[in-house]
Amino acid sequence: MKIVVLAGGLSTERDVSLATGKMVSKALRSKSHQVLLLDVFMGYGKPGDNLDEIFENSEEIQIQAGEIVENAPDIQKIKAMRQDQSDSFFGPNVISLCRMADIVFLALHGEDGENGKLQAAFDLFGIRYTGSNYISSAIAMNKELSKRFFQANGIPTPKGICLKKEDQTKGFADTGLSLPCIVKPCCGGSSVGVSIVRSLEEYEHALTQAFCYEDSVIIEEYIQGREFSVAVIDFQALPVIEIAPVSGFYDYKNKYIAGNTIETCPADLPPEIAKQMQSYAIDVANAIGLDTYARMDFMLDQQNHIYCLETNTLPGMTQTSLLPQEAQAIDMEFADLCEWLIEISIKKFNRKITG
Repeated sequence: MKIVVLAGGLSTERDVSLATGKMVSKALRSKSHQVLLLDVFMGYGKPGDNLDEIFENSEEIQIQAGEIVENAPDIQKIKAMRQDQSDSFFGPNVISLCRMADIVFLALHGEDGENGKLQAAFDLFGIRYTGSNYISSAIAMNKELSKRFFQANGIPTPKGICLKKEDQTKGFADTGLSLPCIVKPCCGGSSVGVSIVRSLEEYEHALTQAFCYEDSVIIEEYIQGREFSVAVIDFQALPVIEIAPVSGFYDYKNKYIAGNTIETCPADLPPEIAKQMQSYAIDVANAIGLDTYARMDFMLDQQNHIYCLETNTLPGMTQTSLLPQEAQAIDMEFADLCEWLIEISIKKFNRKITG
């Protein structure tokens, strides 16, 4: 097949996305596909360029992805690097190249790749892509909305509220929560802008930090315990994986710098708790309509109560990512996983065509 692996973009998770794209491209080429790794924002060439044999030469012209560093990228510097200086999210020839492909593997992470806007645009252009539809993507990306879906469907989740930037001056007492608590951007990912707050002074600082990324933040109760994740592919739950940072919490640095986090899959859990967590993950997929694949994050407190934190519709596929480790636990190699995600995504589009 001719496959565009779409990565990069303008989110704080740009570097992670490029690393995902690099690994996915290599894996799909090992399966004899013609694969073009493309930066959605930078694009390729200039409008009007001859694209006729681009897939035959895709390995020579693809973008080069660097390593993930400890800090999120400077988005303004990224914007300044684009040659045509357009403010369009789609770089030169991106739509044309995606239309030429049999399917686009979405290796994007963060707001503009996972919030449904790109998926809706691709639907209008008749472009097939991996992952969930635009409505489900939008709900999952917005932590306020997804929390409401969890609550409405009996899926336990930490208590919390959404605070708008214009209400930032309200005191902590108005939240109805107690310390410690979590402050995080409403639609962010990779734990960028997330803080564990233990004092009123830390609360004010955490709000300022979170509002640097978005105009809405989530403030929720802090769950003391162990952290886990469960991937769901085609409504089938993979083995539970436990995430244990060597120090601190599971922030951006601990997620993507090798050796900073100990991951155990299958997780060391009583079978009934693991089964319940997997069941909740499938419930999330059904409630939000995540019809291809996603990864759900959970906390288990000291009384063995399970809490669903959020869902990721385009989970990472880097060397330290969780979904590939869960697949490995069922003896599925990375390249086979990538092909499975493509297969179920194509089936979804074929069902639409046949009605």
